[in-house]
Amino acid sequence: MRVLLISDVHANLEALVAVLNAAPAHDLVANLGDLVGYNASPNEVCERLLTLGGIVVRGNHDRVCSGLTEVADFNPVAAISARWTQMTLEPSYRDWLCSLPEGPLRLDSIQNVEFVHGSPGDEDEYLLSTTSAEENFRLPDQADRMFFGHTHLQGGFIEENAQVRHFAPAYEGPDGFAKCELVLHPGSRYLINPGSVGQPRDGDWRAAFALYENNKDHARVTFYRVPYDIDMAQDRILSLNLPPRLAMRLRMGR
Repeated sequence: MRVLLISDVHANLEALVAVLNAAPAHDLVANLGDLVGYNASPNEVCERLLTLGGIVVRGNHDRVCSGLTEVADFNPVAAISARWTQMTLEPSYRDWLCSLPEGPLRLDSIQNVEFVHGSPGDEDEYLLSTTSAEENFRLPDQADRMFFGHTHLQGGFIEENAQVRHFAPAYEGPDGFAKCELVLHPGSRYLINPGSVGQPRDGDWRAAFALYENNKDHARVTFYRVPYDIDMAQDRILSLNLPPRLAMRLRMGR
């Protein structure tokens, strides 16, 4: 089984197109949420993501932008974008976002794996520390391999020999196409974030995604970074009078 892992597209059409063009062969797509918000192409992104099939977990921006919850907890810039997205979304895409399930999600065809947006214990939690990761590893009936998004940080946490440590993929440079492989060992447990397609926050502007492979010979996750037409993504934001910070942060990877 080969699962394409994408998360936090955030209405960035140019980044999504680049990811789909670069993605290796796969059997299934797992989308970890936050399809919309921040960037300027919510309808076009929803159209593309709907055609991919697979599974989709809702994110907090999906809830707010579809009207399920209020924008009260968003910072001012995120709130402006969310209100604009609410007004811009076509009704069919708004209904689809409203219908997305809360994680964790599991599939009978993929044993001992689950998919969430924030964390297994809370769809809105930011998994940023080994302490919070350890708390989630300790939840009852958890899978050994858990894929999450929300933080926009590629990498995650490994539990080995009762110790939890953080990891992040290491790339040779900040430009061009790049990939980094993580072998998954029996007996270890993993919380893995494929990174953000549409708004990375790890200092690398390139769109992030990952591929999970599991067969009789090996289990591994390959992390990827791919450049995209960031100028076009920024121009879309500015042309619609959305906050300029949303355009600036794309280039910064923050």
